[in-house]
Amino acid sequence: MNSKKAVCILSGGMDSTLSSYIAKDEGYEIIAIHFNYGQRTEKRELKAFRDICEDLQIKKKYEIDIPFFTQIGASALTDKTIDVPTNGVETGVPITYVPFRNGIFLSIATAIAEKEEAQALYIGVVEEDSSGYPDCTDSFIDKMTSAINEGTKESTKVEIKTPLVHLMKNQIVEKSLELNVPLKHTWSCYKEEEEACGVCDSCRLRLNGFKQAGTTDPIPYKG
Repeated sequence: MNSKKAVCILSGGMDSTLSSYIAKDEGYEIIAIHFNYGQRTEKRELKAFRDICEDLQIKKKYEIDIPFFTQIGASALTDKTIDVPTNGVETGVPITYVPFRNGIFLSIATAIAEKEEAQALYIGVVEEDSSGYPDCTDSFIDKMTSAINEGTKESTKVEIKTPLVHLMKNQIVEKSLELNVPLKHTWSCYKEEEEACGVCDSCRLRLNGFKQAGTTDPIPYKG
């Protein structure tokens, strides 16, 4: 039995999926965790998570429901009265930012890591080529690492690993192809669940990554 365990936060998107495959490549037994938080594409993301877990042959997984994000609102992902922007990648913190989402995800994942006696926690945050989210930075992750190790048992030593944090999207595509990541199972669109819209921030960043990598995105797009 592999004693080297990692909890992987796996949304079903390209970044978190690659992060999980890197964890496997680095020899960890993966415990996968997925959050249903009232996001517009919740059902499609859950399908992606389950397909990826099957491909990775993950034995232990958690599907966590945290509906309070819809009560908080303030994000186009969780409040359907706010339109998802489609006019190009926004500057600054976009309206698709979900307040402190990664901080909450990491907190719950830490509780699971402590229970499972895992040594690492993988999250696919990207600072260099992201949508400008404040909870995707090296600085934030460093401070969260200090906080979680301060607030857990002395025997709990968890390292937050962010293997993609300084990669550009084309490098993420290239690394995914190198590790035979099944990108056809992943889902990035903020708006649609059948065919990706191709015009939200997330779709634009993803499509640009595939274009710069000189390859074709295997998921379906509208039009």
